[in-house]
Amino acid sequence: MPEQDSIIEELFQEEEGLTDKQKKIIAAAIESFSEKGYAATSTSEIAKKAGVAEGTIFRHYKTKKDLLLGIVSPMMAKLLAPFVIKDLYKVIDHKYERYEDFLRAIMANRIDFLKNNMSLIKILIQEIPFHPELKEQFKEHIAKKVFERFVSLVKFYQKKGQIIDIPAFSAVRMTFTSIFGFLITRYLLLPEADWDDEKEIELTIQFIMHGLSKE
Repeated sequence: MPEQDSIIEELFQEEEGLTDKQKKIIAAAIESFSEKGYAATSTSEIAKKAGVAEGTIFRHYKTKKDLLLGIVSPMMAKLLAPFVIKDLYKVIDHKYERYEDFLRAIMANRIDFLKNNMSLIKILIQEIPFHPELKEQFKEHIAKKVFERFVSLVKFYQKKGQIIDIPAFSAVRMTFTSIFGFLITRYLLLPEADWDDEKEIELTIQFIMHGLSKE
């Protein structure tokens, strides 16, 4: 089984009541959900990969949906949200002199996070649109808090005259779309492509700046 994401390892340490079999089931489910998606993964496949009987899964989780929520929900509330917010705030609260310097820092920050937690991020991206429970948890624990800080940051750079005078909400949306569009394509959709990361990052930043800069 591949090396675990850093947040998954933290979950196993945080959830002291997890048995060895539960850890194997969770690890196998994360690997399968990440590779094939929730809908295309069967509990029998997870059981085989975990080296347990399929009935063992249902003793701990009544349904496959419960298994998905049992993995993602505690990670979202206990580990992912605090880690993402704390990690992002390091960059957001730095108050770089220029908006494009902030963009370079935030992209480097998110690239490191993606590399260290690829399996979990793939599950979130794949499954959040199809599971209202996960969508609400993501909005409550992460999106609202991070978005509010980004809006304040955009207003800070607007006052400095570096960003055009448009609603801060719109500027944040455009920035997020460009950055995460690149990250998702680079690391999840087309990781096998011949990427020049340094060049693509700079092109993404300049694309944002040419649309938002007053100059």
